[in-house]
Amino acid sequence: MLIFAQNMERYRISLCCILLAVAAFVAKADSIAALEYRAAVVGNVSTGAFAPYMLASWNYGKITGKSGVWHDGFIGKKMDTGSRFGWGAGFEYLLGYGSAAYYDDYRTMVDGRPSVRALRQAPARVQQLYAEIKYRGVYLLGGMKERRSGIVDDGLSSGDLVRSNNARPIPGVAAGFIDFQNIPFTNGWVQIDGEIMYGRFCDTGFEEKRFNYYSGYLDGDLMYTYKRCYFRTRPDKPLSVTVGMQTAGEFGGWTHFYRAGKLVQETNRGFHVKDVFKMFLPIQGNGEDYYTGNTLGSWDFKARYAFRNGSRLSAYFQWPWEDGSGIGRQNGWDGLWGVQYDFAPGSPVASVVLEYLDFTNQSGPIHWAVDDDPGTDITQGITGGDNYYNNNYYGAYANYGMSIGSPFLMSPLYNTNGFLEFLHNRARGFHAGVSGCLNSVSYRAMVSYQKAGGMGRIPAPRRLHDTSAMVEASWHPVASLPGLELKAAVAVDAGNLRGDNFGAMATVSYSGSFNFKKKK
Repeated sequence: MLIFAQNMERYRISLCCILLAVAAFVAKADSIAALEYRAAVVGNVSTGAFAPYMLASWNYGKITGKSGVWHDGFIGKKMDTGSRFGWGAGFEYLLGYGSAAYYDDYRTMVDGRPSVRALRQAPARVQQLYAEIKYRGVYLLGGMKERRSGIVDDGLSSGDLVRSNNARPIPGVAAGFIDFQNIPFTNGWVQIDGEIMYGRFCDTGFEEKRFNYYSGYLDGDLMYTYKRCYFRTRPDKPLSVTVGMQTAGEFGGWTHFYRAGKLVQETNRGFHVKDVFKMFLPIQGNGEDYYTGNTLGSWDFKARYAFRNGSRLSAYFQWPWEDGSGIGRQNGWDGLWGVQYDFAPGSPVASVVLEYLDFTNQSGPIHWAVDDDPGTDITQGITGGDNYYNNNYYGAYANYGMSIGSPFLMSPLYNTNGFLEFLHNRARGFHAGVSGCLNSVSYRAMVSYQKAGGMGRIPAPRRLHDTSAMVEASWHPVASLPGLELKAAVAVDAGNLRGDNFGAMATVSYSGSFNFKKKK
């Protein structure tokens, strides 16, 4: 099993090939197979060490560097969800060059100071590689595919708390429902949507290069799991409500613990089939103090009201949890609280989003487990100190340095001191976004503000603040070439959390499709 874990990349590609072969057979049911393609050239320039927050976020970790030029290419087939059988596949790559960021390395000291390493994004990367098949309302997917939130608007929101559009997709195998499905005997009044996914992180080398080798945790070869279950009332009625839970987890792999520049402990967990079942329903008593792996998630709710003129008003929240205290809502007002108004068709303003985010309670600063100190006279346990997105065994909830959950909390990638955790997850703030279209130009604008005060159990000496904003415009200049798009965006960061930074990004892209009609 350890060999399997170490060679997950090869097995992932093999699985994609198998699914593609099955999909080719299923494709006989299709009269037309359409291949979609997209080619883009993206250039960005910034004044800080990284691209501004709102240029680097919400793009699945594609571009994070200060400056660079990239070619982004995609080809694939969209799965037909309307037929009984369906299949889909996709391949996306990035080629280019970006500027470097400099990280502390305590393995080599120069004049009493750590040396620095110049590190940049890889010049050639596979962003997506997947194949998927479906039968009726159930699907199976293999590979890595960009996914979307079922609660928040990925284009305007600050981001889903459990699986957002901020980090690179994680390779794995997933199965679930194609959108919401009617529950039998409810006459369509109750629908269900769900997914189960298991995968493996491939960013071990990325973390090894950026870790400071002085203090903290360095982990690698970790496995990943994601599960979701939502229930929804009839969407064709004026009022529709969605409620449910998401949960994600990290397990397996290894962790090295460093203190004052010395390796003080090594934990090698490896991969075991039984861990897959333990992570499906976490089991206590495993040698890791509490439960197998690192499990986190959110309680999700969304209510949408559709007006007669075609506009819609939505209100939603996501309540985060890291353990039983958060599941039991002992973490106060922590979470994402938002409203969204979608204007009637034809309005120059399409949507407006307003959100309040709070991560300051974290079930209190104290966590006391009786089993940690055998023989103690204090027999009452306290489950606090949630320390969102951080874990003492599995490090940060991030992929290639970018938060898998909300990008509102500053990702470990930005810690040039080489400390690979969320340094400022005790934060509170606001976020707003608006989108629309004026003549042939579509636009999007966002702004956010936050104050942060250190980690869950380690407060910062003083509160840090950040104000970030972005304006983006897209234009289709030639009516005879509807696939041609020109896009430009400018963004700014101001404050002592992310630093003062200004950046711009320009994109030229062309998309289209090839249709192949089967011969009779």
